[in-house]
Amino acid sequence: MIDETQIIEHLLAHPDFFTRHPEALEALQLPHETGSAISLVERQVSVLRERNLEMRQRLNNLLATARENDKLFEKTKRLVLTLIEANSLGAVVDALFHSLQADYDVQFHNLLLLGDAGTLPASNARVVGVDEAHQHIGSLLRSNRALCGVLRQEELRFLFGADADRIGSVAAVPLCHGRVFGILAIGNSDPNHYRSSMGTLFLSYLAEVLNRTCPRLLR
Repeated sequence: MIDETQIIEHLLAHPDFFTRHPEALEALQLPHETGSAISLVERQVSVLRERNLEMRQRLNNLLATARENDKLFEKTKRLVLTLIEANSLGAVVDALFHSLQADYDVQFHNLLLLGDAGTLPASNARVVGVDEAHQHIGSLLRSNRALCGVLRQEELRFLFGADADRIGSVAAVPLCHGRVFGILAIGNSDPNHYRSSMGTLFLSYLAEVLNRTCPRLLR
């Protein structure tokens, strides 16, 4: 008595079995989703068609991702060139804020510069004293890296002022050139929008650009 295991082993050992016996292939019946029976050939065609559709969907997803990456690259390149070519601190801050809002859909943003408002050039950045900044957001300034997540209410108020109560999550990065001279913070009303587990490559890159463009304009 031949059992199913022996049949499977025989077919696996002789993959050309159905090539040599096409009549057996055509006679095989498999259940279909509709309840009717279909031949093995029809089933194979159906499986191949489903796989083809799946591969097309994957390809379309890859192409869509590539197009989005191209758009992101162009936006970032445009912003970086604008920041590099800016001849005043005000121009840098205005270009930064405009791009964050228009190109990256950032809901809340602020740039804090550490120093004396009377000695720094005019701009839309908020100028705060060094001691005051370390008192309220010292841990953020000392981190020396970009971070994402939920901040304490005191930190939110210091970074975003009147908008603090509307912000659920934040991404922030200190600005350094020999020493910390500021911090860039962006916020979202969704507490899960900026998560501690998410990547910070873009924000870190943007900070590197600001680290090289701002110091010469702060004098």
